[in-house]
Amino acid sequence: MTYDLYIGDRTFSSWSLRGWLMLQKFNLPFQEHLIGLYGGTMAQDMADLAPARLVPALRTPEGDVVGESLAMAETLAERHPEANMWPADPSARIRARWLSAEMTAGFGAIRGDCSMQLAHIDADFKPSDAVKKDLARVETLWAFAREKATDGPWLFGAYSLADAFYAPVCARIIGYNLPVSDATKAYCMTTLSDPDFQQWRAEGLKTTYDPFPYPPTGNTAAWPV
Repeated sequence: MTYDLYIGDRTFSSWSLRGWLMLQKFNLPFQEHLIGLYGGTMAQDMADLAPARLVPALRTPEGDVVGESLAMAETLAERHPEANMWPADPSARIRARWLSAEMTAGFGAIRGDCSMQLAHIDADFKPSDAVKKDLARVETLWAFAREKATDGPWLFGAYSLADAFYAPVCARIIGYNLPVSDATKAYCMTTLSDPDFQQWRAEGLKTTYDPFPYPPTGNTAAWPV
């Protein structure tokens, strides 16, 4: 029983990263299919997935297409209860779903001003007031999640779908040198140090771009090892 996962360019596609982590982190069998986000072939590549029009998109072994990340998460969690994709504790599970849903619907300033790129740190980036407001909300939610998390370094202790949803936020916080607390930065580095995240980034860096889609605002620094 193998899924087909359709993703965009790894260095830039934040939503593709979320979808990939849903399968990779929980050892679900899947095949990757790269959609040409920057090659001009996206519409053609996704034609047989209609009405899905964005990445990631998932095709189940039975042939059903799932076209939104939150729907993918719930579909996979329902189909694979043994994988414990949401926290086992009912209270933590409620909060994890809440945080994931808020991620899919909010944080427009961070998304708009800090497009995910995994090549370097934009060391001179100056966040707007709107970005700072989004960051404050992220930190509030993460602290809320971590209040009772005692069995691991992730938002709810053990890795869950909530961590997959917030992985690109971690990449943006580090990639744009955004001002956050030490606790928030530590969680971001937990995400960036994860072997699966590093595998995703390494595969993305095999492709070069000229011009680079998201040029830095000034000086750059090396991505943390």
